[in-house]
Parts: sequence; structure tokens; C-alpha cells
Amino acid sequence: MSVTLESIPKTGHLVVDIKVSADVNVSAFTARQKVNNFVLGEISYMMHAGEPTLVLGERIYWRVPIILSLTSRGDVGEVGYLDVDVETGQIQISPQQIAEIESRAATIASHTSSQTTG
Repeated sequence: MSVTLESIPKTGHLVVDIKVSADVNVSAFTARQKVNNFVLGEISYMMHAGEPTLVLGERIYWRVPIILSLTSRGDVGEVGYLDVDVETGQIQISPQQIAEIESRAATIASHTSSQTTG
């Protein structure tokens, strides 16, 4: 597992003193299963969840990448991510985010198929 900290300055003096408290009711494994189920039912059977990363921000959540997989090539790229709240298990998603995931998937699929036929 890795931890991502948001809003860290690029330069200058930095002191990080972290004390975080949350009830982790949803494991990384469960978050990945939730995203797999959502993606399969709501976006595409050609996508699956990758390995979650724990993100500490205003809230604590699992960031789960979504991977496009093509029958002829296997996994071809990450097309987006979904965030899953560690306490509630709620998936953070918007219609705009779904549209962006679908658009990236179409772009990657077209580049991949043009490389195969070219």
C-alpha cells in the first residue's frame, strides 16, 4: 500500500507532521471489488479495477485506477479512477467523470488498434 498526500508545495521548506484518524471499514480489496462491480455494470465490461492507493485529503479514501483491457492485447492503459470512502464504502463518481473515462478508453483503444493494423 502507498499513501498519497495532496497539496504539497513543489519548493521551499516543508514540515509534515501527520496524525490521521479514521475507521477503515472498507479494505483496499473491498474497494477494488466495489469499483470492479460498478465499472462492469455501469461503464464497460472491457475495464477493471487496478491496485488501490490510500489518499489522505479532506477525507480519507481509496483511489482505485480503472484499466482498459482489450481481448486481443490484454491491459492497454489506465483510463481514470474512482474514489471509495474508507469509512462508508461510497464510490465518488459523477456523470462527467464517467464521460471522461469513456472518452479516454475510446482514445486508447483507437491508438492501440491503429498500432496493431499499422
